[in-house]
Amino acid sequence: MVSRISDAEAFFEQVADERFVPTAYTRGPWDAHSQHAGPPAALLGRAVQLRPGAREDMRLARITFEIPRPVPLRPLSVTTRLVKEGRSVEFVEATLTAESGEEVMRAGALRIRTVPGSVPATSESLALPVPEASRQEPFFPVPWDTGYHTAMECRFAAGSFLGRGPATCWMRMRVPVVAGEKTMPSDRVLVAADSGNGLSNVLDFATHVFINPDLTVHLHRHPIGEWVCLDARTSIDADGLGMAEAALHDTRGAIGRSVQSLFVSSRG
Repeated sequence: MVSRISDAEAFFEQVADERFVPTAYTRGPWDAHSQHAGPPAALLGRAVQLRPGAREDMRLARITFEIPRPVPLRPLSVTTRLVKEGRSVEFVEATLTAESGEEVMRAGALRIRTVPGSVPATSESLALPVPEASRQEPFFPVPWDTGYHTAMECRFAAGSFLGRGPATCWMRMRVPVVAGEKTMPSDRVLVAADSGNGLSNVLDFATHVFINPDLTVHLHRHPIGEWVCLDARTSIDADGLGMAEAALHDTRGAIGRSVQSLFVSSRG
């Protein structure tokens, strides 16, 4: 049985039809034994779109991830199920299961039929500084050398990791989701989208815990290019309930939106 952490230059290495081994690049900044939710979210997004029999005229419009527990740095199994299919829409479910048999992430996706050029586009042009005009900022302290923080290139048009409040950050993958496979446009969005709260944190990570048990991403257009921008902000109620939301952009303009629910508490 394969139980090692892969050393491939990717977030995951595929070792069987539905089985994937994570690399150290998936490691999140909070726990040496757990993944950042971005890479496994992208893995499930790929499974939804590449499942056997998937229609080529359908495109991902919305995907919601439920994250009931930390995703371990251990081999994972991916399964998909077509929940309902119509002429113009379909609903697909994908699950990520750990070696123990526990479900660690579930995705519910809506795919919508597209007909190129069938209606006039009403897209928003980019109103943000481009990646080349944005700045690199130091990541908040992480006690290990390799992880999600080194697999992603980040450039801030506003805010920073070490600051507080809203932030606008361009993100680019340095490695693909799966070793040896071409990066899909949606990979770039889903790998980055779970970073909304981390970018726009409003309380000190050293004194407060933020847990997002879900993530929803809506897309009205396929992203282009390597960069995805999160224009993010976080709101928190005094009772410990919060939400992080981000407008998503590529270098051409708006592409969609992401939202995370947050459980917030003081450490200790």
